[in-house]
Amino acid sequence: MTLAIRPANPSRPDFVGEVSGADLRQPLGPAEVAAIEAGMDRYAVLVFRNQDINDQQQIVFSRNFGELELATGDLAQGQARRLSMEINDISNLERDGSVMARDDRKRLFGLGNMLWHSDSSFKATPAKYSLLSARVIPEGGGNTEFADMRAAWDALDEETRALVRDLICEHSQIYSRGVLGFTDFTPEELAKWQPVPQRLVRRHPSTGRLSLFLSSHAGAIRGWPVPEARALLRDLTEHATQREFVHAHVWRPHDLVMWDNRATMHRARRYDATKVRDLHRTTVADVAPTLEQAA
Repeated sequence: MTLAIRPANPSRPDFVGEVSGADLRQPLGPAEVAAIEAGMDRYAVLVFRNQDINDQQQIVFSRNFGELELATGDLAQGQARRLSMEINDISNLERDGSVMARDDRKRLFGLGNMLWHSDSSFKATPAKYSLLSARVIPEGGGNTEFADMRAAWDALDEETRALVRDLICEHSQIYSRGVLGFTDFTPEELAKWQPVPQRLVRRHPSTGRLSLFLSSHAGAIRGWPVPEARALLRDLTEHATQREFVHAHVWRPHDLVMWDNRATMHRARRYDATKVRDLHRTTVADVAPTLEQAA
């Protein structure tokens, strides 16, 4: 079967595509990799249904698109990890497979995923693609919403574009978790997650389109007083996440969803946290810090 991509929502023909004719358990040829990359350039989010894969197969597929990040942004490290360092553990599970307690520190930290964000914007070199594989999905809730940051930029008025065009933000997980009142960081975590600079407006290297690079991890703008910076970032996030720019993905078991962090934001939605929810994410690193990329 030939790989094909169609819009998930015909009313948004260039945001979120559904892929058919792909078996991610098998190696991809150069033409298939090129078709997926072209689909990402157009749609920014691709949905692969019925992909019953394991971690190694997911890693092999992900490596077609660049070097993988290690999961250094997860709270659990070393012997405390449930999965390998190439897999971000997007679940509510302990190492023994039991569901985390409501007040578990790892669970509370993970609630930051319910804020609008871009993966790894808190790293000097942020994420390019994220690939999230649904292994176990509870009934009801738990959607992932995606916002088209290209469309959000296009819809800005000229005065706001001129204001934000050259601004540099500072990103950290300390900021994003602080929004929720999570301040339980060790000295080592505080040192590891010191703020890093990122452009507020990015140019996509393949399409040339501009987009807003926003995230709950952004807590400051260089040269601005913090209250003024956060007020602007909140206004921009409210603009960028209007319903006209947002698509909600309703998960099915064995979905794999792939998105471009350079052109989207996303957030998880609430679900019954007493039920098992197990998703595994691989993350392709970008080529360089945003300040070193073409403006």
